[in-house]
Amino acid sequence: MKKVAVVILNYNGRKFLEEFLPNVIENTSSVADIIVADNKSTDDSVDFMKKNFPNIKLILNDYNGGFATGYNIALRQIEADYYVLLNSDIEVTPNWITPIIDLMESDMSIAACQPKILSYHDKTKFEYAGAAGGFIDKYGYPFCRGRLFQDLETDESQYNDTKEVFWATGACMFIRASLYHRYGGLDDDFFAHMEEIDLCWRLKNLGYKIMYCPDSTIYHIGGGTLPKSSARKTYLNFRNNLSLLIKNLPEGKVFGIIFYRFFLDWIAAVKFLFDGSFADFFAVTRAHLSFLKHIPALKKKRSQYTHNKVSQVYQKNIVFKYFLEKKRLYSELDERDFS
Repeated sequence: MKKVAVVILNYNGRKFLEEFLPNVIENTSSVADIIVADNKSTDDSVDFMKKNFPNIKLILNDYNGGFATGYNIALRQIEADYYVLLNSDIEVTPNWITPIIDLMESDMSIAACQPKILSYHDKTKFEYAGAAGGFIDKYGYPFCRGRLFQDLETDESQYNDTKEVFWATGACMFIRASLYHRYGGLDDDFFAHMEEIDLCWRLKNLGYKIMYCPDSTIYHIGGGTLPKSSARKTYLNFRNNLSLLIKNLPEGKVFGIIFYRFFLDWIAAVKFLFDGSFADFFAVTRAHLSFLKHIPALKKKRSQYTHNKVSQVYQKNIVFKYFLEKKRLYSELDERDFS
């Protein structure tokens, strides 16, 4: 057993396995175990794996529980010191694992870390899901160094510094296996989207650090399971964003920020309506109703966690900065507003 396990969760992604798995094997097998966990695919992914990659361990989940449950089920069956949660639509590069493991080995307070993530289709630009490390504003809106909303920056080595961040992307997250299991892993109820932010926030509340390591680079297609225009994705993002807030905000902040977020969410919903995106409008409505229905369960989860004022939170409203002040680059934000 190697101390690092790279775990690829697959759902109907035969085309990605065929295209990217050989690259992962070439650049990974000498330093890490590689496991594919299948989330009850309905395509021929499993037969393809058995025929073409018989030496790669294959875990067959009994049902599709989404990103969160799929990984939770699989990782309970894998022994390692470090897990790497890796999307199937990613091209890795030589020596992509060692720099991050070395960084994490140098500081036991680092719980999770991510590499630099660039776009597979335009390798000069950062990729939406993670870019150069994730942050969150005081109202719970996530963004990245290298990506504010849909604006992707060109990589000009401006983010080649090792840096503490707020969250590491689930597209390629390195995490200590012991902490993953000790603190409950990903939240099954999230299904998909923002579950990695929730996990990172829980770890930060316990005093651990989340890091970005620029000495490792990968290239991500993105949107492999749900396209960016999916109303299902809109629903999950709005619902899960509210859920992670009620679970993790410091004491005394929950009611005010949730109330404010409801107001801003409805502004977004009305914009969807005027733009003709009726499915997205109803997705926001359903997200709010689901959140309200599950408040008792979310409060019960909250009672199980520690809540502290944590670092790397942007103390302004990133929505206003972006849409009203026209800030399009992370570098245009004042570092003094992060605390």
